[in-house]
Amino acid sequence: MIGSGIAGLSAALAAAGEGARVLILTKRAASDGSTSHAQGGIAAALAPGDSVERHLADTIATGQGLSDPEVVQAVVRDGVQAVQEVIRWGLRFDRAGKSLAFGLEGGHSRARILHAGGDATGKALEETLLRKARASRRISFREHTFTLDLLQDASRAVRGVLLASPSGRVEILSARAVVLATGGAGQLYRETTNPDVVTGDGIAMALRAGAEVGDLEFVQFHPTTLYVAGASRMLISEAARGEGGVLRDRNGVAFMASFHPAADLAPRDVVSRAIVERMRRTSDTQAYLDLTHLKGSRASRRFPQITKVCRAFGLDPDRDPIPVRPSAHYWIGGVREDLEGRTRLTGLYACGEASLSGLHGANRLASNSLLEGLVFGRRAGLAAAASSSTRPARLAEAGRPRRRGRGEPMDLADARNALRSLCWRRVGIEREASGMTEALRQILFWERYLFTSAFPDPGGWELQNLLVLAHALTESALAREESRGVHFRTDFPERDDARWLKHLLWRDGRLCSEPLSRKPLAPVQAAR
Repeated sequence: MIGSGIAGLSAALAAAGEGARVLILTKRAASDGSTSHAQGGIAAALAPGDSVERHLADTIATGQGLSDPEVVQAVVRDGVQAVQEVIRWGLRFDRAGKSLAFGLEGGHSRARILHAGGDATGKALEETLLRKARASRRISFREHTFTLDLLQDASRAVRGVLLASPSGRVEILSARAVVLATGGAGQLYRETTNPDVVTGDGIAMALRAGAEVGDLEFVQFHPTTLYVAGASRMLISEAARGEGGVLRDRNGVAFMASFHPAADLAPRDVVSRAIVERMRRTSDTQAYLDLTHLKGSRASRRFPQITKVCRAFGLDPDRDPIPVRPSAHYWIGGVREDLEGRTRLTGLYACGEASLSGLHGANRLASNSLLEGLVFGRRAGLAAAASSSTRPARLAEAGRPRRRGRGEPMDLADARNALRSLCWRRVGIEREASGMTEALRQILFWERYLFTSAFPDPGGWELQNLLVLAHALTESALAREESRGVHFRTDFPERDDARWLKHLLWRDGRLCSEPLSRKPLAPVQAAR
């Protein structure tokens, strides 16, 4: 198991429940990662008057034609039981009296969002699952260990991984099954809500190994992150707008109603583009989220983490509008999996943000990602446990070690910052052909020396993985000549179902398209 967020821990617990022995690998501490930072809640059709059918309809509508209805149905249906299970494990969601409290977020037709500790839902989920995993005798952890690559045999089946220990020693670890739960790649962008460990390592490994990776052009930008000099780009939860928060420009004008009928509760892609447009029109670097209507310190009670950070920078949400702007938040694309978490490569499974399940389509509905992590984590864990009982545990016959060269010493931080700035400018919220072509040319130049350089620590390996993904992302975004969901082309501003109602997939090093009909994943043929 590579990764210890909600998807990885759910997979580990499910596999261990079937009698499998699970080793969880993490490149930092097990509690680091995106799940702990998730301020938003988890969506589930548990409220009176709500239904799985309504949740399904909202998810499909937000997905802009690319969601797989079968997958959506499975997640929103199984998600109800999954949320009830974590409650039995001790997770305490916020309540209104004796009943669960449900919040409303953009894109949802009903209040169905559960929160824990106000804006600390991810942290509460991480702690609950981590506590249960550490109590299992069948689950062990190996922290501060970087996974370099997947190891494959002559038939291209995955047989293990190549690891680098904290001391720099490289070793081979064989496994009957490998589950990728490594999260997204928010560090591709200069502005991101993701912690610095989120560098797309699992997706890059899968690309190199020949798994199918798709929908990489769909990167969701969260519209409201704190924008103060010296502050991290902390997410200002969408629940703040669900509580009546209003976006204003520097002149105090509430502008969202002119962009969408749902105003401040419009889908995230609409809100992000509206903020960018308003900043451009008012020559400002930010917009302002007004929560001052929450009188009597209600903001601090409802959003304690947000309030704490804001006050550290001299802002009081009870009286001061919060400066915000969009940041990269969630990568919708990833390693393609089927309904059981299986990938194209025998022995390799994927779940969570590292995967492409078909749930989100072209735009993720708010608070569906934690739900997906629970449901598909469990499915991947069960499938991996079932297959591992029939696969021999033997060392990989043919590995795929990372290429290593000598090269000149280089400033990795400078190279990483340059890549992140390039992606932000050219493959960000708004895109067009000439800018992406320029970005691709620069990426190809960097590849010529960064792919052949030797690095003694994870910083270099992360940079190589980010470069792999920047290339794949840019080519995918350049190929999709339309605007759909979170992918917006200023040179092709309209949605084009006649030409683009399909997925773009990387397969064996080539970008190809596939119609919407969900087909069984074709087995991989051994390389000749």
